[in-house]
Amino acid sequence: MKVTGISFIRNAEKYDYPIVEAITSILPLCDEFVVALGNSEDGTEQLIRGINSDKIKIVPTVWDDSLRQGGAVLAVETNKAFDAVSADSDWVFYIQGDEAVHEQDFPKIKEAMLKWKDHKEVEGLLFNYRHFYGSYDYIGDTRRWYRKEIRVIRNDKRIRSYKDAQGFRIEGKKLNVKPVDAYIHHYGWVKDPRNQQQKALNVSKFWHSDEWINSNIPKTDEFDYSEIDSLQLYKGTHPKVMQPRIQRLNWKFEHDVSKKKYNFKIAVLTFIEKLTGYRVGEYKNYKVI
Repeated sequence: MKVTGISFIRNAEKYDYPIVEAITSILPLCDEFVVALGNSEDGTEQLIRGINSDKIKIVPTVWDDSLRQGGAVLAVETNKAFDAVSADSDWVFYIQGDEAVHEQDFPKIKEAMLKWKDHKEVEGLLFNYRHFYGSYDYIGDTRRWYRKEIRVIRNDKRIRSYKDAQGFRIEGKKLNVKPVDAYIHHYGWVKDPRNQQQKALNVSKFWHSDEWINSNIPKTDEFDYSEIDSLQLYKGTHPKVMQPRIQRLNWKFEHDVSKKKYNFKIAVLTFIEKLTGYRVGEYKNYKVI
């Protein structure tokens, strides 16, 4: 079985993306790793080359900054990495620049890839998600956070990254997937408040016009983490590759998890979900078989 990892990145240093941690978190499971390296204004290329692994293959790319609707440029860049995957790979492990996999899940992931390798009807593997917010001690626990997404796909070039690169489709149809009892740790909302504000401004450009940004993004130097609707304390451990970054944390964020900021409808739906495990009206970008 051959596995290729893929990711895309641009300006990782400028916006403090943990891209090195993302790549190295799954590198032990991969035989090769393709990075679509966008035209950056900082030392992103040096970060990637600093991983110093002969598994790494860099594909230089230029982002189309005119794509400012629905995050489409993110899917375009994902597809560039996917298209550079060797033809003899069986599986492609996709990870974004603010995600990481815990090493304790390696056996389950490898077992699933081996189990379904020769079952062509299985087009991808579905992972659980933990979305960290504010600091590494809290995770989002409401409907605003997606619970599952595809992160391993079959090496079938008919598969394309979908919309804003959250998931994948094959010839416009949802992928047939098998769930894996493993987690993606998402750290996209854990940054120094100054970096988070700059990231919010930058990312908004992939979806909206300058006029929309000027009207809807607060003009402030620091991101306000306090307006979150609901969080819970995270009692588990983080991937080893994240430990140095966690130790360098240089801001303080504390949250009273007993306080909730959502309306009556969301409160009822959240209660039902916590009681039954079922999320009413959940969007699923996949088909579990």
